[in-house]
Amino acid sequence: MLSAFLLLEFFGLLFSSVLADTNDQVYGNSNPGTFADPAARLRPRFRYWLPDAGVDKSIVAADIASAGSIGAGGVEFLPFYGYGNGTLPKPAGADWGTYGFGTPAFQEMFRTALQAHADNGLVMDFPLGPNQGQGVPAEIDNEGLQWDLIPAIASIPTNGVLNGTIPGWGSGQLVGFISALALSESVIQTTTPSFTGPIPSNYSRIVLAHDTLHDSTDQVSTSGNVALSFPAMTNGSEYKLFAFYQKRTLSKSLPVSTNTTHTIFDNGSYTVDHYSATGAQTTTKFWEEYILTDGVKELLMQVGNYGWEDSIEISTNISWTPKLPQRLQEKFGYSIIQYLPLIIYGNNNINLQGAGSYLAVLDTEDAGARYINDYRSVLADGYQEYLTELTNWTNTYLNLQMSAQVSYNLPMDAEASIPFVNAPESESLQFEDKIDSYRQYSGPANLAGKRVVSIELGAIAMKAFIYTLPNLLRQFNLAVCGGVNQAVLHGQTYSGEYYATTWPGYNSFSWLISENYNNKHPYWDNGFAEVLEYMGRVQHVQQTGVPKVDVVFYNKASATAPYWDVQYQFDDLSNAGWTYSYLSPENFKLQQATVHNGVLAPDGPAYKAMVITSNSNMTLSGINYIQSYADAGLPVIISGGNPSPYPSADSQADILAALSKLKTSKNVYSVGNSEVASKLTSLGLFPNVALQTNGTCHTTWRQDDHNRVGYAFIMCEDGYSTGAIRVPTKATPFVLDAWTGEERPILNYSVDNSGFTTIPIGLASNQTMIVAFGLTSENGTGIPSFHATALPSGALGYKLTDAKEMAIQVASSSSSADQDNNVVLSTGVQYAANQNTTASSSFPLSNWSLTVEHWEAPANLLNVSIQAVKHNTTHHLDSLTSWLNIPALANTSGVGYYSTSFSWPPVQGSADGAYIKFSPILNAIRLYINGKRVPPFDPNAPQTDIGTYLQTGQNDVLAIVPSTMGNYLNTILSETRNGDGSITIFGLLGIQITPTDQGLVGDVTIIPYQEMRIKG
Repeated sequence: MLSAFLLLEFFGLLFSSVLADTNDQVYGNSNPGTFADPAARLRPRFRYWLPDAGVDKSIVAADIASAGSIGAGGVEFLPFYGYGNGTLPKPAGADWGTYGFGTPAFQEMFRTALQAHADNGLVMDFPLGPNQGQGVPAEIDNEGLQWDLIPAIASIPTNGVLNGTIPGWGSGQLVGFISALALSESVIQTTTPSFTGPIPSNYSRIVLAHDTLHDSTDQVSTSGNVALSFPAMTNGSEYKLFAFYQKRTLSKSLPVSTNTTHTIFDNGSYTVDHYSATGAQTTTKFWEEYILTDGVKELLMQVGNYGWEDSIEISTNISWTPKLPQRLQEKFGYSIIQYLPLIIYGNNNINLQGAGSYLAVLDTEDAGARYINDYRSVLADGYQEYLTELTNWTNTYLNLQMSAQVSYNLPMDAEASIPFVNAPESESLQFEDKIDSYRQYSGPANLAGKRVVSIELGAIAMKAFIYTLPNLLRQFNLAVCGGVNQAVLHGQTYSGEYYATTWPGYNSFSWLISENYNNKHPYWDNGFAEVLEYMGRVQHVQQTGVPKVDVVFYNKASATAPYWDVQYQFDDLSNAGWTYSYLSPENFKLQQATVHNGVLAPDGPAYKAMVITSNSNMTLSGINYIQSYADAGLPVIISGGNPSPYPSADSQADILAALSKLKTSKNVYSVGNSEVASKLTSLGLFPNVALQTNGTCHTTWRQDDHNRVGYAFIMCEDGYSTGAIRVPTKATPFVLDAWTGEERPILNYSVDNSGFTTIPIGLASNQTMIVAFGLTSENGTGIPSFHATALPSGALGYKLTDAKEMAIQVASSSSSADQDNNVVLSTGVQYAANQNTTASSSFPLSNWSLTVEHWEAPANLLNVSIQAVKHNTTHHLDSLTSWLNIPALANTSGVGYYSTSFSWPPVQGSADGAYIKFSPILNAIRLYINGKRVPPFDPNAPQTDIGTYLQTGQNDVLAIVPSTMGNYLNTILSETRNGDGSITIFGLLGIQITPTDQGLVGDVTIIPYQEMRIKG
């Protein structure tokens, strides 16, 4: 029996492993767990789609426990409600007045979710409102609700006299009434991107005479009438009138319509103002009064992780908050009112909405862009105030942290606002797996010292039920290379019954977006855990120490493109292993942005140089900062030609003069396109992890100065890449196996006289490698006293038997050259491979028996509680081929059990053991040899040592291979319904889910080896 002391210690550790704090800085995680077993907070989480608060609470709790059982750290508990704003209809029978966000029923559901996390040692993220987290129930006159600026445009009558009601009167509170001479007007034909393809989006472009802009707001009567006269126009030009009205949008992030208003919940949840602290206070006040009562606050503080907000998915005519004119006056010293016509176009949700019908520009050199930029700057100030209020409240009221998908979709420089939350979050959907795009997002977060850069991972249109685990891994690995170190998987869905919803159950977005994970996917309990463990271990490393980045790019945008366009189009840096990220000049205001010993932010990313490309928009303050950095010794490289001035209150002449001075300064260099890497080398600089490979690879470097350990993460993006990495350290390298959790010393590398370590690598497409430099004896075998600098060409692997002996596993090699079969040690001693015996030749496995466990729908499709109706069929396979090629399995989903056997040892040659090698795995695999499970291995490079499992005589092989569900679902697609009984997106479009290859395919080979025992 445990002593009372041990029990207290155990529960104290258990509680401390979950309890949050508000330190969002690197080194701030007090209990990260271990590499082999990361703490819950460092593991990936699922976004959990709760249909509404009326569903079965016990099933919700079981779903959360199920996520934890396969290696997730918890869920992001998202009350979906049809995505909000009526995007998906409310199901018949659902009562969102009673079971809506923030209601007593929701509070109990929220308590249930929290308790499930507490019971299972998990942590929970929570949106601050329904679906995207962008609104709460409120009274319609609440000042903190979302505002809109509504434009109305008209022409002056031909007689030049206006005596009557101004255009748009009654649309809201009048903000401004502006007149201007329109010198020309033309129709521009263009298209707007959309999910179904480009759609026509024509607009009128109006050129206004700058010196004729006139604010006549004070001349408008209380009834909306005005009397104005203008000169008669005879040259085709005319005077235009622009009226602007502000009003609350009363847009609902949860639509509820009732004939009564007995409670605050009867009208659902209203979107709040995202450009003021008032909007944030509306949210926090609601939480304090309606949700965080009766013990819920205390439970949330125990197991909560992040308060959270999604990418901004609100719509307006023009982004607005009532105090914006006053703030702009205070910041820039002029009134924005007379320039309001310039912000009509492209200042709404720049991803979800068309830019507008009218584009007004001025007849000035910058066409009025400076006024748009000033407006966007003040809009960003308000948004940062909103984020600051939410972050401070989450930190101080709950002792938790705040995460948000910061700024993108809004008309502003996103990089400027990223540091204003504890854990900024990106997403794979809009970033489209572009490493450059992730680098734009992670740069400001790294400079600000943020420990976590998150990602909403795995959302892809039209991939529901066919999104494979290797695809998930690829998206994750690419994001990590861009600076991301935490994943929230999109997403896990409620597994129980819901209104008029057929098996396999409720699916957010009506099957439009991948993925809706739960135990109705065959790989949930057959391979998903290995992937989540891998991700957790990678995240553990990527949240250790400080991210070090070689180079920083200057990047100023007026409004960041919603899909985060690639900024640096050349590959000279990545080919050589140089890592880089981006900063807006707004980020230069951070206290960390200082230069010491020629390095920018030495305690943070430690940038060795700054690059300015010819497509950069230069602000005067940005140039002044960069000048100070160059003066302090930071190399500044101007690539591809001169950048352009950023339109602002600063004169173009002043910006160009400052740029000219910068270009002639010490430590500033000008080079052509794709010549940055060569210039860095000529300056005597070198990457943190240099690449010398024949394929496309990417790296990151983390430095833990507290423990004197550095971590290199290497990913091969395409093809098979061989070569080496070169790292400026002499510390002993260890490989950290993210699939098994093992930490093993690397025994094949060289160290040169300059103190650089070179390690040979060979990586398959999407395969990764983690190398730690400076570990002590955490792997249990200690630091080896020697290592090899060359291995035989047939070497498959090696292991350290003790500090003075290594065993090299050598397969039969086609090479006959003596030097290719030698082992060269760091001591200078050479060993020749045994020439008297050779390892047995490799041989394929054949004569496979396949038993398929078919997963199918119940006879009553509304019986969603059933995981699947299962039955088995058995098939003899002469070769391993996709189920699509086997007529009896072409429309099958489920789990394949592949079995065969082989005799051991081989008749010819010599063998001390063997590796088994598969072709790349389509989804997931679990391998058993003679009934014993083999440790997990990378499905992208599926080769592993099975020597310890072999026995003399017959050896049985069993590979368990789960499928995705799409192929089977095609057979019942016309019968499937979601949410309200409506057909799925596939039924709506009249198409099938894309049939995909399933099963074990390609070749499976046994590769015998001899063991060479080498003494150091």
